[in-house]
Parts: sequence; structure tokens; C-alpha cells
Amino acid sequence: MHFIIGIVICLSLSVIQSNTSDEGMCMAKEQCTDPEESTTGRSLYSADYNKYFNAIETALAGYVACNSTNCNCHADVLKADLKPFKAHGITKEMINRAKQYGTHYQVIGHKLYRQRECMFPARCSGVEHFVRPLLPLLPDMDLIVNCRDWPQIHRHWSKEKIPVLSFSKTAEYLDIMYPAWAFWEGGPAIALYPTGLGRWDLHRQTITKASADWEAKEPKAFFRGSRTSDERDALVLLSRAQPSLVDAQYTKNQAWKSPQDTLNAEPAREVTLEEHCRYRFLFNFRGVAASFRFKHLFLCRSLVFHVGDEWQEFFYPSLKPWVHYVPVPVRSTPEELEALITFFQEHDQLARAIAERGYEHIWNHLRMADVECYWKKLLKRYGKLIRYTVERDSTLIEV
Repeated sequence: MHFIIGIVICLSLSVIQSNTSDEGMCMAKEQCTDPEESTTGRSLYSADYNKYFNAIETALAGYVACNSTNCNCHADVLKADLKPFKAHGITKEMINRAKQYGTHYQVIGHKLYRQRECMFPARCSGVEHFVRPLLPLLPDMDLIVNCRDWPQIHRHWSKEKIPVLSFSKTAEYLDIMYPAWAFWEGGPAIALYPTGLGRWDLHRQTITKASADWEAKEPKAFFRGSRTSDERDALVLLSRAQPSLVDAQYTKNQAWKSPQDTLNAEPAREVTLEEHCRYRFLFNFRGVAASFRFKHLFLCRSLVFHVGDEWQEFFYPSLKPWVHYVPVPVRSTPEELEALITFFQEHDQLARAIAERGYEHIWNHLRMADVECYWKKLLKRYGKLIRYTVERDSTLIEV
């Protein structure tokens, strides 16, 4: 595959070179200026394009496909998350300090118990779906599971090691990541998914089935979502200026009161995940934390543009920028976004190759079996770190 992509890149460079004037042929890695500008108003071989070619070549040269056996693609994440507790284990005192940060669970005698109050019942239910089948394999343990969007244990604010499980975090946090409840239920609830986004196993089938052939996809960028962050504004503004290049619009969220909340425009209708597959280029932005949309976009076999690299879920590190998706800096301007999208419009084979690798990676390495496998490894290894006799908390209920 790397050889094929190399040929594509070389051919692209050759085409660019063949269009330069006779008076001065450019070398492949130089910036060329053609007297005949492209339709986008930039030279056929600009500094921007050179930057993108180099990024793709470098990424592919250093890429080694991961081993899909026993969910090993994600093994480094688990190892890193549990490393702070490896030397001295997890003590009862640590658990007591952690209780304020999440929902208290216990595994006692291969039964599961939970504190009576759960802030987000559907999220707790999604967590419990994955834990229950593992009970016969698990030792007694206390678990503090954070079902909020935001991680809890900041590495610079927390003086002591505190074991809290969270679905998402940044490098500034020491939370232990677990596969989110939304793989089963309890994801974001919108009109199209009133009970919340879930059932990853079913979405894998329906979205893949809805995926159009590459040639049939509209060759433009697409985004639908609420204005969770102004980081999304640049793409929406570009869409308004160049609707033939981008279709990006804001939808309502629970806090919507007026068009001011959707960047001074009426809110757009919500779009199913399957409808995203009509478009060749799909943008992903973080929400409050990591985006639940991200993994679904790859199933369209479209090219995913992932904005920012700060927020992570357990499977993110296995995806490599320029190999499986296009990385986009958080504060990109409309002009920078235009250049990036235009590059892939004009280099269709490169776009298609990255899109296909992204699809294959998610399809082969983020199966429901991989999610269940990660839960199993996480809880078994976590259980081995317990350094005290776990006693039944009578205030907890069996679930």
C-alpha cells in the first residue's frame, strides 16, 4: 500500500512539473510558480501543497499496522493509564478519596453493585452492559466510574494518585480511560436519536450499507452539529462564503434560544449518520469532550478531517494522522481550511486512499468484540492492582 501511495504522490508531482513553463523546470520539492493560475487562484504547486505531500509521505514511511489480535491495537493506552498504580497498587484510602468524582461500583462474589443514585441512568446502564458478562472472571473490587463528559483527575491539581475511570481525557488528566457507555446506549440525545446514540454494533452495519461509492459522493466538505464551541465557526463561515466547497451548518441544541446561538442564522435540520455518507469529506470537531461522532464517520468510507488532537478516547491513539484521517489545527482560519479541502479535491486518489485506510482500521480494530475485549483487559488488570480486602458496602444496590 505504501508503494502505491508513493506512486500516486510521484505522479501528482510529475503532473505538476509537466505544467511548468519551459524556461524553468522545478524540482519536486521546490515551490513552483506557474503563469497560469489554477481555478482556486493559487499556483498548481504551492507551499501549502508541498506541506501536505510531505506530511503524507512522512506519515506513511513511519506507519506500522497494529496487531488486531486480542485488541492489541489499544494495548499501549491501557498500559499507560494503569502505570501510575503499578508500583504500589490501589488502596482503600485511594478509593475513598475517589468516590467524590464518580459513581461507586463494587464487584463482590461475582455480583455487581452500584450506589443507588446515578446522575445519568442511561450512561450507567451502558457501562453495566459491558461489565456484567465479565463478572465470573473478576475478583472483588471497588470501581469509581465517572459518567460525566469531563475527566476528573488533573495531573497538576491532584497531589495523590486517585483511580477514577473516565471515557475521555486530555494529556493533562490521569483518569483511566474505558470504552464509553455510548458503544451500547446513553450517547447524545437529539431528535433523530431521542433515546441517545448507541448500539455501535448496529450502526456499523447501517452506516456501512449507506456508504456511497467514492465517485458518487459529493466532492465537498460536510458538517452538521450544534455550536458547542466557536472552534467550529471558521468552517461554517467558509460554507456561507463558498457553498460549493463546504456544506457546514449549525443545528439547535438544548440551550438554543435565537439565531444568535447558531452564528446569526436559522438552525439547520439534523442529519442522520447515514446521510453523512453522501459527502466525500467529513469534518469532526470535539464537543464538551471527545466527539461521539468521530468513529461513525469512518464507516462512510469518506475522508475524515479531525480538528484538534487534545481530546482522546481509548481507541484514538491507534488512528494515525495523514494515514487514517486528515489532522486539522484547532484555530484554522477559513482560508487555511479552504486550502486543505481544495488540496484533496485536486488530489482525489490521495484522499480516497486515506479514507479507505481509515475505514479499514475502524472496521477491523473497533469491532464490538474489541470494545468488550478492552473492558475485559481493563477490569482484570485493574483488579490485580487492588491491595486490600474489599468489603461489601451495604448502601449499594445490586444491578
